Amino acid sequence: MQSEFWFEPLTPVSFLRRAATIYGDNTAVVDGERTFSYRELLDRSTRLAGALIDLAGGKAVAILAPNSHALLEAHYGVPWSGSPLLTLNIRLSAPELAWIIDHAEAAVLIYDSSLSTLAHAVSDIVDSRMKLVCCGGENDEYEQLLAEAEPRIQPITDENALLSLNYTSGTTGKPKGVMYHHRGAYLQSVAMATQMRLENKSKMLWTLPMFHCHGWCFTWAVTAAGGAHICLRSVDHTEIWRLIDDEGVTHLNGAPVVLNSIAYGDAAHGLVPPRNLLIGTGGAPPTPTILARLAALNMDVVHLYGLTETYGPVVICEWQRSWDSYDAPRRARLKARQGVCNIVSQPVRVLDANGDDVPKDGRTMGEVAIRGNNVMAGYFKDPGATEAAVPDGWFRTGDLGVLHEDGYLELRDRSKDIIISGGENISSIEVENAIASHESVLEVAVVAVPDDRWGEVPVAHITLHPGATADQADIERHVREQLGGFKVPKRIVFEALPKTGTGKVQKFALREQWRQKLQSPDLTV
Repeated sequence: MQSEFWFEPLTPVSFLRRAATIYGDNTAVVDGERTFSYRELLDRSTRLAGALIDLAGGKAVAILAPNSHALLEAHYGVPWSGSPLLTLNIRLSAPELAWIIDHAEAAVLIYDSSLSTLAHAVSDIVDSRMKLVCCGGENDEYEQLLAEAEPRIQPITDENALLSLNYTSGTTGKPKGVMYHHRGAYLQSVAMATQMRLENKSKMLWTLPMFHCHGWCFTWAVTAAGGAHICLRSVDHTEIWRLIDDEGVTHLNGAPVVLNSIAYGDAAHGLVPPRNLLIGTGGAPPTPTILARLAALNMDVVHLYGLTETYGPVVICEWQRSWDSYDAPRRARLKARQGVCNIVSQPVRVLDANGDDVPKDGRTMGEVAIRGNNVMAGYFKDPGATEAAVPDGWFRTGDLGVLHEDGYLELRDRSKDIIISGGENISSIEVENAIASHESVLEVAVVAVPDDRWGEVPVAHITLHPGATADQADIERHVREQLGGFKVPKRIVFEALPKTGTGKVQKFALREQWRQKLQSPDLTV
């Protein structure tokens, strides 16, 4: 441990202590009918830490909850207790969640009362010694826990220590635990606060799940700026617009499905200047149509790119003033590019098969490689996967792209078999494995197909055993028994699969078939 007067370990939880000191009476959290000031948020978070010091004993603390005050409090209270934070995707199935909890060796599961059935199903699968704490409802154990606890914390002395575990879908089908450290989360939060222009008057509407990369680290970034967290437990365009109007929302983040919901919902209306709403979006690039629609509502969209392994957005489409004079189609093309490194990352590279940089010509494709302060510490209990992902000091994203002359990155394809649907990562191999376990299935290939609402959706192409029978409903039911509902293919095609001369399925051919089909105005997935 360093003790020099010029050194203080970096940790994102320090933002809360500062905010409580400077903006103590300001609104920190709005969650339905409940509102907490920054002073109250600090008190509740340190009480949570005090309770977990004894309850978890330094082992991981999992939380299964929608966007809520408890999930936000966990982002401060859990690290202050000396335990790693494990935020769980509420859309996963009980077996999937149980595998993650078991792999992370979690000692405590805090769950929202609305997810009680799921939480107890998980508990039935994992070690019964795991402690369960219900938040909300008639039996609010969480509030009782805080009321009985003393505010106390475990000092954070090592900025490189494990802060949290974030599980990501991988091409192996089993999720990998991405390790975040305090330093990386602190710096990523500073980058997000700076580049998304957050201030103490900002009001962030939580349309993005807090459990996803800690809401791209905005769980800490908003607090760093002294802004307000406006919780949204589920995406509903009417409720989004109510909160935009009633709470004076200034910022929100979301996948294409969220942008479409805002732009085309029945409650949509223009904001009266000088009021403006800044929206961060990732996954599929925003289309010219949606950009024009949101601009007409006085909303500005910032295109971001990142992965779970990079604490969320590591690349931002930094807007240049000179672009303002371009016509709308050209501005849309520029905004659809992923962009340049954020302020705490190293410049992004695009590498050829030999590991050499490709020319900045906007044409030569290569694999996107990233390094810097906001790259993971590695995969939990999986050094082999870590070494494979970082073979030479640069994290290989598996994404394929080009660099333009101005240094801006533009993605062209993904070499990993990952489908991004509604902001959620879906491993096509994981879905294929679930389908292949059906007794009638001989072989299967799952591909991403563009979708106006979700960005992408999984579509399955299946060949059945000779003489076997199964229909779409059979396959859907079989997948739902194993995986979260959002992973169930939106369409299933029963046919022989295209293959190479060596027998390998040609997924690119299936994707091309769908590209051509979707050019027909009458066809939707």
